[in-house]
Amino acid sequence: MIVKNEQRTLARCLDSVAGIADEIVIVDTGSSDRTMEIAAQYTDRVYTYEWKDDFAAARNYSFDQATQEYILWLDADDVLLPAERAKLERLKQQLPSGGETAAVILSYTLAEGPEGSPLVTDRRLRLVKREAGCRWHGRLHEQLGFPQSGVITADIAVTHRREAGHHSARNVRILRKWIAEEGAAQGRLLFYYAGECYDRKRYAAAARAYVKLLLEPSGYREDRLIACARLAECYERLGEPGRKLGALLQSFQFDLPHADFCCAIAACFQERQEIVSAIYWYMQALDVSSRDPGLRPVPTACRTWLPHARLSLCYAHMGNWEHALLHNSKAREYLPNDPSLIANRQKIEAMVSKGNSGPEEKEKEKEKEKEKE
Repeated sequence: MIVKNEQRTLARCLDSVAGIADEIVIVDTGSSDRTMEIAAQYTDRVYTYEWKDDFAAARNYSFDQATQEYILWLDADDVLLPAERAKLERLKQQLPSGGETAAVILSYTLAEGPEGSPLVTDRRLRLVKREAGCRWHGRLHEQLGFPQSGVITADIAVTHRREAGHHSARNVRILRKWIAEEGAAQGRLLFYYAGECYDRKRYAAAARAYVKLLLEPSGYREDRLIACARLAECYERLGEPGRKLGALLQSFQFDLPHADFCCAIAACFQERQEIVSAIYWYMQALDVSSRDPGLRPVPTACRTWLPHARLSLCYAHMGNWEHALLHNSKAREYLPNDPSLIANRQKIEAMVSKGNSGPEEKEKEKEKEKEKE
């Protein structure tokens, strides 16, 4: 771990993994609070490192202090929940010494629901064999390099519970220095710059940067998909719905449809009252819900209950009560006690009991009358 002024979260993190790791290595990059005192309660492997505005350098230093066969990295605001801790303990027993597994990808829960269910998840390379020589790259939003082979994925989740706090000024300082040394912002550096603009609500500047990034001839697939999603959000904030839809559709240049893009496209048509098109795209979201999104965070809702809930509203708008009830029921399989879903079902059932017919039913009735004639 690398840490700085993490007295509020460090003990919580270390409590969740204490007893699993054969050693705990903590590198402090300049704390002025009780961080080092807390760290010393869990390990005598506490080091200080002069901060150089370079996260990769600090993380590589922390890796250099490790002595065991495998290295697991965590941030101070990460936590391993009890069920996931048990899974990690089992994984540790299953990884034979000197085996072929060089690295393990774990899930990363970025946001939780009210009952602790994951709302947004992605995956990170978390566990690497020390001898594989995996190194960190990037002064900001650093990435751990993958080994050539021997990478597996485990059904284990690390949960991120970020405390209130902003690092925008620090990040901007690092980016400015980095861009000045590179001479221009391009590739991942441009991606990071756009992200900082977005986080600071400078949506016009972020949009320009994302557009420029998407015009580059090559780049990471995940970065480009994130850029499309963020660009769409920028256009939403800037009041340009047409460009928003275009940014979402642009994602298909870089990969097959993903559930979150399909839901967002459907919502654009739903806002336009183009219900048939909206239904088509929500159905596409359901069709691709099991597709692996790769190393990119995709909201769980888009792959579970959300398309069904929106389809229920669309079909209700058309007066197709049968399909409206069907998709409401499917949404409630995921959220059985959701007040909005329950209320919508009651409204649909009330319309059915009154014998109200929607446009589709009325059209069918007209066709039946014509057949009788």
